[in-house]
Amino acid sequence: MDADARKKAAAQAALEYVDDDILVGVGTGSTVNHFIAALAARRHRIRGAVSSSEASTRLLREHGIDVVTLNEAGDLPVYVDGADEATRNLDLIKGGGGALTREKIVAAASRRFVCIVDDSKLVPVLGRFPLPVEVIPMARSLVARRLVGLGGQPILRQGYTTDNGNEILDVHNLKIANPRALEAEIGLLAGVVAVGLFARRGADILLVAGDDEVQTFRR
Repeated sequence: MDADARKKAAAQAALEYVDDDILVGVGTGSTVNHFIAALAARRHRIRGAVSSSEASTRLLREHGIDVVTLNEAGDLPVYVDGADEATRNLDLIKGGGGALTREKIVAAASRRFVCIVDDSKLVPVLGRFPLPVEVIPMARSLVARRLVGLGGQPILRQGYTTDNGNEILDVHNLKIANPRALEAEIGLLAGVVAVGLFARRGADILLVAGDDEVQTFRR
């Protein structure tokens, strides 16, 4: 089974956690795009979706799924999203697609966070994938210096602006032994909007698609 087929399998498995007549939180990325396509087949059974990015909003609407804002929706029963890295402890790195801040907001508003990945994303320790940090533009250099002090190598994501009008520093060479502590430490730096560590509010259910099956890990 190739990588795209594994992503589809994980996305299809997530439908089990989507009840009828609810608003669904929907994340961003290539695996989530498969989830949106699968969700479209049952769009008449749900009330609609809350999206974490402009890209997902467009795709949801193209598939005929109503999109409402989180302010209109209130708390959500379930949020489905992918990850750039995940551990068996259900800690995640997210933000490769640049939507980490809105993803954190929707995850925080959801009672259950279902993360869908293929098995290439499952790692023993987070940090092989560069850690995205969304920053206010005027604070970019300040935050970068602080990240160097933490042992990282921050690199500006060139030519990219988030949906919120901010910039992203991708932090290389971090081996993240304590994701919760590092998430809190970076999050408190002046000028940081959000850090792409999802540990303090990690996934509740992790669906990992391999060649033969989709494994389920629970918090």
